[in-house]
Amino acid sequence: MKAILSAAAFALFLLQPAKASDYDSVEHLVAAVYDVIGGPAGAPRDWDRFRSLFYPDTGRLMSSGRDAEGKIYLRTLTVEDYVTRAGANFAKMGFFESAIANRVEQWDHMAEVWSTYESRHAPGEAPFARGINSFQMIHDGSRWWLLAIYWESEDPAHPVPDKYLKPL
Repeated sequence: MKAILSAAAFALFLLQPAKASDYDSVEHLVAAVYDVIGGPAGAPRDWDRFRSLFYPDTGRLMSSGRDAEGKIYLRTLTVEDYVTRAGANFAKMGFFESAIANRVEQWDHMAEVWSTYESRHAPGEAPFARGINSFQMIHDGSRWWLLAIYWESEDPAHPVPDKYLKPL
């Protein structure tokens, strides 16, 4: 049974156009995510490339924040949930997210990147959001894979601390 599941995961990986330059380093994996999700309104995103960045059957995308009453919430999405939800939003409006500063922690086959970001609807516009993306990753001996992306946008009462606005 395990061999069948491994073969199925490998077959799924082969169907998706991963580029070696997307997953040969922690930094390239983060850059690939920003590259895939960015673009003008209505521009197609390469969702197969996006899917290929995540370890098969494990990827999660999570956002947290505070509701109108100040209570903390967490939204959890599968990769497919994100593709559906973001794809619908990107059809209506442009979205360009870029890193301001990345902090990489790595040991053995695991890594985490705290990437402070700015989001814009068009290049050169003032950012409409800023926050931190936390990327969790694993290296399987052949390549880096995303396990999860967890993010929170700043709000007036909870701005991103200055220490996360500058590279280490």
